[in-house]
Formats: sequence, structure tokens, C-alpha cells
Amino acid sequence: MTKKWWHNKVAYQIYPKSFYDSNGDGIGDLMGIISKLDYLKDLGIDLIWLSPCYQSPLADEGYDISDYYQIDPRFGTMDDMELLIAEAKKRGMYILMDLVINHCSDEHEWFRKACEDPDGEYGNFFYLRDKKEGELPTNWRSYFGGPVWDDLPGTNKQYLHVFHKKQPDLNWENPKLREEVYRNINWWLEKGLGGFRIDAIINIKKALPFKNYQPDRDDGLSNIGNMLQEAHGIGEFLGEMRDRTFKNFDAFTVGEVFNEKPEEIPAFIGENGYFSSMFDFNETVCGGSEKGWYDARPITPEEYKKSCFEAQAKVGNAGFLSNIIENHDEPRGVSRYIPQGDCCTQSKKMLAALNFMLRGIPFIYQGQELGMENMPFTSIEEVDDISTLNEYQTALKAGLSPQDALSAVSRYSRDNARTPMQWSNEPNAGFTTGTPWIKVNPNYTTINAAAQQDDPDSVKNFYKQLIALRKHPDYQETIVYGSLEPVWEEQHNLMAYFRKGERTLLVIGNYQKEPQSVELPADCKHVLLNNDSILKLNRHTLYLNGYQVVILEL
Repeated sequence: MTKKWWHNKVAYQIYPKSFYDSNGDGIGDLMGIISKLDYLKDLGIDLIWLSPCYQSPLADEGYDISDYYQIDPRFGTMDDMELLIAEAKKRGMYILMDLVINHCSDEHEWFRKACEDPDGEYGNFFYLRDKKEGELPTNWRSYFGGPVWDDLPGTNKQYLHVFHKKQPDLNWENPKLREEVYRNINWWLEKGLGGFRIDAIINIKKALPFKNYQPDRDDGLSNIGNMLQEAHGIGEFLGEMRDRTFKNFDAFTVGEVFNEKPEEIPAFIGENGYFSSMFDFNETVCGGSEKGWYDARPITPEEYKKSCFEAQAKVGNAGFLSNIIENHDEPRGVSRYIPQGDCCTQSKKMLAALNFMLRGIPFIYQGQELGMENMPFTSIEEVDDISTLNEYQTALKAGLSPQDALSAVSRYSRDNARTPMQWSNEPNAGFTTGTPWIKVNPNYTTINAAAQQDDPDSVKNFYKQLIALRKHPDYQETIVYGSLEPVWEEQHNLMAYFRKGERTLLVIGNYQKEPQSVELPADCKHVLLNNDSILKLNRHTLYLNGYQVVILEL
């Protein structure tokens, strides 16, 4: 494998709207991010991924872009963005932006022109079909519920949107559309971006010609994934995009890739892959249900372990995964992956170490380093996320009471990760001097950055130790490039694996509150990290307390 500049990096995702508000309007902004760069530098962060801050009506919180060349005034100006790139560079950090190119906003100039002349040049920037009374072009269900087709305003046609109706899909079969996309990517890279996180990219290739699929719910519609399974040839688009843009700047790219086939992985993230890396979503889909969130079941420690190891085995040494516990589209990881009632500082650290030491590029989502938890929603009126609102209606239609429906969707709501960053125990968690755009988690008085900053036993300082270990000159080569070999896979609620390279490291986590023990295969040379106040090691027998995790050099 050719070594690349990003292989040894640690990434941090910022949701700009909820990170830090510099002007008191209740919305996080770019100047707020700039003011916190030293916080991120102190933590050990190298790559900073910003969720969308382009001009947008925010129908889907910025993933509906109305102008790819403008910063939304809510977040600041282009001068602010250029200053952010420059200030990050001074600190040896790189800014990544979100690349949202499966769809744009229905307020984008392209879509407006398509409405004016659907048979003209810009009509072909989208998927348009003639409207037939009482019949949709296809029976696909959008990701946010309901059909993927809506009327094109002022015309007798309908347009395709696999997400929100204000997010019309772009027609990647059209070379002119692709040229516009590449021009914009290069424009941003020339500004000094380190690269991009690439949103929903699998969706750019549709199965042609369009057709219906077997309905899978009472609405008569079919999961959009059924179409995507039959879509072939996406590599032609992705390879062209790589060669026309990213490759020329040696940019880092990480793809949001679902449903890839194992044989495709080298093409996606191999030596000359379409992307530098792709996210591991194996854990996030575990326990899900085709019926909806209300039917999903909690993931067990054994399932979490299996999901991680399956993803690692699937990729092997072909390339680098980007490993996550949570992001802006998922609930808080500590509330999801730690059994109910067991969420505490010790278990949060265990989860952090087990994920962080996997082979690949670690991504930390804002507040994850503090152990931020899910929001205790008391009413559906508190919810902003369109996906949660749709799932709530799905749960009601399935017969759940309003209280049970709220409880079911609250566990998975994207708003859990979008509550304001908890900086201090001051009003509004120190996020804003104004009224926050979304409610602050009431536990900010005890879970916040200020309280953890100087506490050597805090979750934040444990993350800082993990990052320092990854960058330690004696261990970096092994942690970054070494192989990953699971061990004791059959031992219940124990997740353990070797990282082998120049040195041999063993990561062991007791994924339960009851103690258990293991027999080490060799002498322990060094204890590199331990989330417990004690370490019980009798010759080769290691006794682990509940949720204890240790990283050893053997």
C-alpha cells in the first residue's frame, strides 16, 4: 500500500448549526468554529469535516443546496470560510466540506430553469417524466417516506427525489451536469480544502430503464434499495470524478457508501480507489427493520462486536475504513451501543477504545469526546428532524400510541446528535447567548467540556490519550498500518483483538458490568491504556472489572 498523508490522521465532524454560536442568534457559525480551533488542536484533531454550510433553505438541514458557490448567511460569509481554512492550516489541520451531489435544492437555479423549460438544457439536469393521472412513473419509496415523484411546478411533468421533495435528484447520466459538478469541486479545492466527505453517493446511479418493484408496505411502495441493487456502472461516474478532481489535488475523500458489494471494495478504496476511505456503517444498520424505527431492536454487545469484525474482515488490507460511533444522521453512540442502564464514564471509555483502535481512520463527532447522550424528548413538538417526524407517523399507523411512538423514534432520532455542543454549565450549555435553534440536552450541567477539561479521569481526556497513543512514534506504524486479528470471539460480551505490525498490541474490552477474565497468550510488556483505576494481572491471567478496557503491548 502506498502511504498517504491522511492515513495517520484523526478526524472530527462538526455540525456547524450546533457547534458554537459567535453572534448570539442561536445558530452555530463559522466564526464560532474558528474560535474553537485551539480546543480541537489540543484534543489532537487533524481533519475537520463540516456538515453543509452552503446556501440552503434548510429543508434537510443544509443537505438541500441552493448555491454550491455560496456560504449560507446563517453561518457567515465566504471570507469567514477562507479564514477558517487559513487558521486551520496554521495549526496543521485540514478542512473537509460535505459534497452533496446526488441532489440539489428545488430553489437552485438549475431547478428553476428546468421548471421554466422542462424540455430545455436544464430539464435534462434532473429526472423528469410525463405526468399520468392516477399513476406514478415508479413505485419507489423515498428515504423520508412517501413516493419519490412530485409534480414539477407549472408543467405537466413530475421529477424524481429519493430524499425530501425539496431535494430533486441530479441526472448523472448527463455529461453537462457532471461537468458542472467537477467545476465546483475543483473551485473549492483551489481554495485550499483538504478534501470532502461525499454524501449519499451510491444514489447517483439509477437502474435504467425505470421500473416498479414488489411493494413491501401497506402504502404500495417499494424500498428504494430494491432499485439500487439493480443499478450497475456507478464506477464510470466515480472514476471520472476522481480523475477530474480529487486526484489532481491529492485530496482526502471519504464516501458515504451503503450496499457496496465485497468485490467492489478495492475499486472504492483500494490503491487507485474512487475515494481515500469510506465509512463503516455495519454497526449503524444492525437491528434495523424494514417496517421502520418502531420495529428496530437494540444492538447487543455481541452484535456490536460481530459487526465491527465483519466490516474489518470484509475490507482487510484493501484500503482504509473510516470508523464511527456516531454522526449527524445517527443517535448518540453511548446511548445506542451501551446496554440501557449501564451508560457511565467507564463504559463510555470502553466503547471509545474498542472503536478507536480498529484499523482505519477514526472519526469523532462533536460531543462524542465528552460522552454526550441522547436527548430525553418529552413531546414530538420538540423534534425538528424530518426523518424522525416521518418515522413517528409510521409508528402511529402501525398502531402504537403517541407515547410509545415517541419513545420508539426518540431512540434513533437524528436530533439526538444535533442538540447544541455542551461547552459548559452556563445557560444553553455555553453554546449561545441567545435562544438556541434546537433544545439543549438538560444533562449539560454535568456533561460538558469545561468540567472535563482538567479532569484526568474524564471521557474527553481518555479520547485525548487514545489520540496521543495513535500518534506515538513507537506505536503509530502498528496502529495505522498493522493488521487486525480478533481473539476470544466466542467469549460472551468480551471484545478483543490484536493490532500486529512492528509491535504486538492487544485491545480487550469487558462489554458488561459483571467481571470476567482472560488468559493472555504472552507476557505483558507495557500497559498502554486502562480506563479503570486498577489492573488485576496475575501472571498471564487478566481480571477485568465491568466495562474495563485495556490496551497492552505483549
